[in-house]
Amino acid sequence: MLIKALNDYYDLLASEGQILPEGYSKVDIHYLICLTEEGKIDALLPYQDRKESPGAKGKMKEKWVPKSVLMPERTQKPGIESNIIEHRPVYIFGLNYEKGKLTPKDETDRAKKSHSAFIELNLAFLEGLDSPLVCAYRNFLNGWKPEEETENSELLELGKKYESSGYAFCLTGSPDRLLHEDAQIKQRWEQRRQDSSKEEGCISQCAVSGERLPIANVHKKIRGIEGGEPSGNSLICMNEKSGWSYGRKQSYNSNISQNVMKRYTEALNYLLEDSADLKHRKHKVLLDDTTIVFWAMNMGGCEDAFMAMLYGQSDKMDEKAVELMLKGLLESGRKGKITEDRLRSLDKIDPDVDFYMVGLKPNSSRLAVKFCCRRKYADVLWNIARFQKELQVSEELKPVSIKQIPRELVSPKSTKEKVNPAILAKLFEAVVNGTPYPVSLLETVIRRVKTDGDKEFNRVRAGIIKACLNRNYKKEEFGVALDRENDGQAYLCGRLFAVLEKLQQDASGNSLNRTIKDAYFASASSKPAMVFPKLLRLAQNHWNKVSRPIQVRHDKWMGEIMDKLRGEFPETLLLQDQGRFMIGYYQQRQSFFVKNEGSGSAGSSEEENLTADAENSEEENLTANAENSETEAEKNGD
Repeated sequence: MLIKALNDYYDLLASEGQILPEGYSKVDIHYLICLTEEGKIDALLPYQDRKESPGAKGKMKEKWVPKSVLMPERTQKPGIESNIIEHRPVYIFGLNYEKGKLTPKDETDRAKKSHSAFIELNLAFLEGLDSPLVCAYRNFLNGWKPEEETENSELLELGKKYESSGYAFCLTGSPDRLLHEDAQIKQRWEQRRQDSSKEEGCISQCAVSGERLPIANVHKKIRGIEGGEPSGNSLICMNEKSGWSYGRKQSYNSNISQNVMKRYTEALNYLLEDSADLKHRKHKVLLDDTTIVFWAMNMGGCEDAFMAMLYGQSDKMDEKAVELMLKGLLESGRKGKITEDRLRSLDKIDPDVDFYMVGLKPNSSRLAVKFCCRRKYADVLWNIARFQKELQVSEELKPVSIKQIPRELVSPKSTKEKVNPAILAKLFEAVVNGTPYPVSLLETVIRRVKTDGDKEFNRVRAGIIKACLNRNYKKEEFGVALDRENDGQAYLCGRLFAVLEKLQQDASGNSLNRTIKDAYFASASSKPAMVFPKLLRLAQNHWNKVSRPIQVRHDKWMGEIMDKLRGEFPETLLLQDQGRFMIGYYQQRQSFFVKNEGSGSAGSSEEENLTADAENSEEENLTANAENSETEAEKNGD
């Protein structure tokens, strides 16, 4: 499915003029090698553009980036294999850069062999060509002696940049006319490419097109994968003999024709391209160490809306625009279906278009496909809207970027801890396909809440627990606010713990550095029957330190919860119930600060209303007692 989809996407890119011409590679060039007519290096000129990017605190910072140019297609064969107009320094100069020095020697003589292969191939390619630039280049090839250039000031000045830079040739004084753009070079390359395409290798039926064509033995490298090789990784590669069958070696076993191989690799490299001059926005994101590539089978801008929905914002939509879009989709999709009119209003998106998502991760020199899925774009948008809705823990909609979730699954104090890639891959599939979340996601976030302390139990972690419980375990549905009608024992225990912690904080005047949550939260969420009797005894000490209005307030809260618990606490809470405990705790805590519109003064919180009611009640009692005392005194006076 993946190769076929990329092959079809190539046709879309070709129709828009977004794909590289066949037989050429895009190469990053950092420096121009300016040659004299005699082939001597006159200077190395920077060949870079200034680019602005957002830095710390919103400030823009400038950096220099290499210019991308089209050069004759680079070889994909492993080992020492030169290219036409090669741009890698070890081939061009035959020198290694080690500890601040240039040397032509190494343990395997790789520099010498690479330079010799470069000289031989390029001199043969230039035979019969005679333009001024070609002649200067030929003189350079014949006259450059690596062992005599170890003190070359131009190369030494580059320092460590020497080995990581790309190079192109020009005549000194003419930096606008580059060697690979020379008319004779272009004509010779096109003729050579056409001659090589006529050479037929293994002829067989292509597994993608169904036509009998030459089968590709070596597939072009895929670049732009996080953690991958600088020169690229192979998506299809069979070097081990155990993968050979029926007398076919290497990638002949894949039965992918040369034509399809070139098309799918060009399309995938385009999707992974990071260049800022592309008309279309990025088609990839990084989720931990997995590179996720996505595209729609049209050129209508589906990818940008996808980025906005899943990651909170995109290049075209800020956070406010995303919130409005999410609210609209959720309102129109209450019955589980997004209307066609709603989707068509979002940048003229076609809801019936096929949408593809692929997770790629480097595995040695090859790529591992972690997941690959295809869905209608309407289904994808609805599932992402549902995912965002499930993560909400307040009435105010705040989109949660999927990039935030991995950060909540590791300790905030750790710099080396990583999330299991399998969890993230399954999470992404669950979000896009609307399937249950991985069980390990709930396990991990509950462990982190129990371990990291009060400050780390934020809305994202609470939202993850709520989403997992609502989707995976349909015993009860949790909303975005405190549910006073919920009689679940685990939920009630979580609420009670929040009330007891609040009482402790009120008794200390909110001056404690450590509360009962730091000492008892983990054990209370696992074995309530063992912990809560002790917490209730400790609460009596706090009870005597607070004012009467606060006592009335806590008495109402605790009475409401204890009545539903019927005086019994569960012996043990399983994983799902521990999650329910934490949701009860979180929502009860949030209710202390939520403004109530229906009772008390307008805009007052539940805590303020209860305190005001208690104070009014006490004032009424004092007034009544005073009046009774005055009446009694009058009677005694009479």
